[in-house]
Order: sequence, then C-alpha cells, then structure tokens
Amino acid sequence: MLVGASVANALAYALDIPTIGIHHLEGHLLSPLLSHPAPEFPFVALLVSGGHTQLMRVDGVGQYTLLGETLDDAAGEAFDKSAKLLGLGYPGGPALSKLAASGSPGLYKLPRPMQHSGDLNFSFSGLKTAVLTLVKQSDDAEQTKANIAYAVQEAIVDVLAHKARAALEHTGLDQLVVAGGVGANRLLRSRLTESVSKRGGKVFYPDLEFCTDNGAMIAFAGALRLAQQQGKKDYRFNVKPRWNLQEITL
Repeated sequence: MLVGASVANALAYALDIPTIGIHHLEGHLLSPLLSHPAPEFPFVALLVSGGHTQLMRVDGVGQYTLLGETLDDAAGEAFDKSAKLLGLGYPGGPALSKLAASGSPGLYKLPRPMQHSGDLNFSFSGLKTAVLTLVKQSDDAEQTKANIAYAVQEAIVDVLAHKARAALEHTGLDQLVVAGGVGANRLLRSRLTESVSKRGGKVFYPDLEFCTDNGAMIAFAGALRLAQQQGKKDYRFNVKPRWNLQEITL
C-alpha cells in the first residue's frame, strides 16, 4: 500500500496532475451512481461484503453518517465460512446461494442475531456457530447440504432486510442503496426490492460487475472528488490502514 501510494504521488508530481486517495468502501458506496437510474442524495446505504456490514446515511460525497455496523463478523464472512463448513469453494457466497436454490424451506431453523435488538447493529458470529453445530449433527448427503445452505441464506437475508428497512424508517428516507459483494445476492435483492417498494421506497443496486472489488468504482469516486476540488492540486496523500468511512471529508 505504501509503495503504491508513493508511485501514485510521484506520477502525479511528474505529470502535474492531482492525486486523490480513495477509501475502498467509498468506492462501493458510490458505485450505484454508475447505474441507470441512479439514486439522488440523500439515501441510506447498506454496505455488505466479506469484510464489512454497515448502514450509512449518505447526504453527499464525503457526507457519511454511520447508523449501524456489525459488532463482530460481516455478513459476507458468514456466507464464506458457512460455505466452507459445507465443503464448498471460495468465494463461498455465490456457491452457497447456488446450492441453496435446490434446498427445501422450513427444515432447519437458524438464529437471526440482533434482528430485534432495537438498534441498527448486526452480529453474525452466533449464526456461524449455529451452522457449525448443525453441520456436525447432520449427514453428508448433498440434499442435506442444500437444505442447510437454504437456511443459512434465509437467516442472513432476513437480518439484512430487517435492519435496512429499520434504517429507512429511522431516517425518514425512501431511497436505499445496496453495495458490496453480498449486494449481488439475488435473494437479498428480491427481498429488499419487494419490502421497500411496499412502503413507497426504492432500492438501487450497482450492476453486477460493480458489486465486487473493481477499479471503475474507485475511479468514479475519484472523479466525483476531483470535480469538487475546483482545480486544487495536491501531490500527496497519506495511507491510512484503519480509516473510518464517516471520517472522510472533502
């Protein structure tokens, strides 16, 4: 990271052009603006990936307010670890979702941690433990694995959808943006679209190719920030290994 930043700063100085440091999560957060139709500020964003699960209020570029986040594991990690327990490959989220399509509902009941906690925070470590226990107690048949995958996906999506709706009610906003790798999950998309539309709101998703990590979202976030710098040139930016998204300012 330090080497990359040094090279970028040196190139900017040599070419006499600005250099802008972009937070990885800001790229995800703003990626739905690349799609059509695109949301307008303000909106609530559900950032959900292998490393992060957060709800943010977004009032503009660089104007982010944290509403809630996971207290332990991210939703994407719960997908990946559950997939590993079922003998699936990595990344586990898409593989688990594919297996869940042939599973049957109602056979296993997994916990929905903090679904009714009264706040907008998440927790998925308990769900992973429950999946581990269930796998150990079950046979190794392919249909059994599919049934467990179905239950895992339902539990994760139920929690994410419930908290996202609660965030809209809390803020009084009617636009929800879903970004990050887990945002490509088809069940999550259909569940959110249906439930949010019932309350008169609308959900926006990045195109599938922009859900996972990609250069386009970083370039786009950089372009938005550059447009607001009004010609200011700075050939330096500091690398921050731990950088809260809500601390970013223009």
